[in-house]
Amino acid sequence: MEIILNPWPWYISGPLIAFVMALLLYFGKTFGMSSNLRTMCTVLGANKFSDFFKFNWKEQKWNLIVVLGAIIGGFIATQFLSNGSPTNLNPITIAELQDLGLENPGATLLPNEMFSIEALTSIKPIILLIIGGLLVGFGTRYASGCTSGHAITGLSSLQKQSLIAVIGFFIGGLIMTNFILPLIF
Repeated sequence: MEIILNPWPWYISGPLIAFVMALLLYFGKTFGMSSNLRTMCTVLGANKFSDFFKFNWKEQKWNLIVVLGAIIGGFIATQFLSNGSPTNLNPITIAELQDLGLENPGATLLPNEMFSIEALTSIKPIILLIIGGLLVGFGTRYASGCTSGHAITGLSSLQKQSLIAVIGFFIGGLIMTNFILPLIF
């Protein structure tokens, strides 16, 4: 008998995220992948090159567990909890992505034209990934946190800065999707 796995519905995953956030707030912790990665970089020696990484990482060692959990959780999700079904995209979205040059949008979680090993043999995807990584890194530092930190922790603790950042993330995403991405492809 084959077991068909589907993504968790919002009414299960949403309250679980809220529960974890309540626990973190109760224990005086904040969540964001950029702070977790900052701790990991400090452990690996980045504090020798930049003052930004000079802090007592042992007080933040729980962040390393979050990074490890994200890696293990991602592996488990893709290897054991995925059912291989295509992403359910709107037909208009599929047509627009095909017009941009994506052969089979929705067949995989990420488009193979950009995120496969074969794509890394071409210079264009490598340049796009490097520029994108630099922009994300700069934006994360400039906004004092990443999307998960602001959207989950910041909004749940009613921080005005996080509300402004999240609004900016959505505006930036709309601009990227509707104006810049068509120019890239």
